[in-house]
Amino acid sequence: MKRALPLALLLSACATATPAADVVPTVAATAETDPVDTAADAADDPAIWRNPRDPAKSLVIGTDKQAGIHVYDLKGKRLSFTPAARLNNVDLRDLGGRVIVAASDRADKTHGHVALFTLDTARATLLPLGRYPSGAGEAYGMCLWQRARDKALFAFVVMKDGRIDQVAIDLTAATPRVTTVRSMKLATQSEGCVADDRTGQLYVAEEDVGLWRFAADPAAPVTATPVAKVDGKTLVADAEGLALAPRGRDGGFLVVSSQGDSKYTLYRLPDVTFAGYFRINGGTIDGTSDTDGVELALGDFGRDYPAGLFVAQDGDNAPDTQNFKYVSWLAVLKALKLR
Repeated sequence: MKRALPLALLLSACATATPAADVVPTVAATAETDPVDTAADAADDPAIWRNPRDPAKSLVIGTDKQAGIHVYDLKGKRLSFTPAARLNNVDLRDLGGRVIVAASDRADKTHGHVALFTLDTARATLLPLGRYPSGAGEAYGMCLWQRARDKALFAFVVMKDGRIDQVAIDLTAATPRVTTVRSMKLATQSEGCVADDRTGQLYVAEEDVGLWRFAADPAAPVTATPVAKVDGKTLVADAEGLALAPRGRDGGFLVVSSQGDSKYTLYRLPDVTFAGYFRINGGTIDGTSDTDGVELALGDFGRDYPAGLFVAQDGDNAPDTQNFKYVSWLAVLKALKLR
């Protein structure tokens, strides 16, 4: 006959079996941009230009989807503003000294457009090159891809209904030529995207479903491959902005804004396996919440960002209007104990 365990031992055993609460690493923001001038939901998506000759003079671009597009310095000070109606997501590529900036243009909700600019890096201003139609629908997401073999430049315009229009951008003439070369489709509302110039892979966030991968080349099949699910824990709807931290030929990390719980989730490339998550909080600058767009650029940006700069939109910057927060990528890797 077995003897009953004392009540104290039973309670102790139950306590040991209870799983510990999830502890989310936090990383403090190092700087924040001046708030946008527009109230309510306005700041949306950032892009980063790293100055290879003087990293401290690198620039951050951020959209105000109600009013236009800003250029900031590494302290977060606004250096210039270009009025434009309903620009949403933004991306850029440095084409051997000429920096091209592209944004999704939602001014016409029935037909998406691409707005093109040249970034004057010396004056920290954007010079408009025009707006060009991509396809029917409301343009939400935007990312650029430069093909490795011939340096051809493409943009992906993610429509609100989940269609993705790929456009070729020809800059050889005085006026850009923008041509839609193919379309792909996800089932529901989508926005965030990022393309890997090394591997020719496009990643797109379907907000309530998860992440998908496409081959970026316009001659490739339009089949989508699911790579990560919105599961309510590692990734919480809405899945929003995407960014890359490339390493080697195909390694590194894919970073996603897990908007539903104000986290940033990392997946290890090339297999897109979960690597951890973090929040922006602590320090003398307030944290972030409800983040839409994110961007990441690796390299030395100076003392505060020795390994790279991560920028995230802050959906609640009360009592001020929305803005963007800057974070050291090295601090993220340390917080998540990643290499």
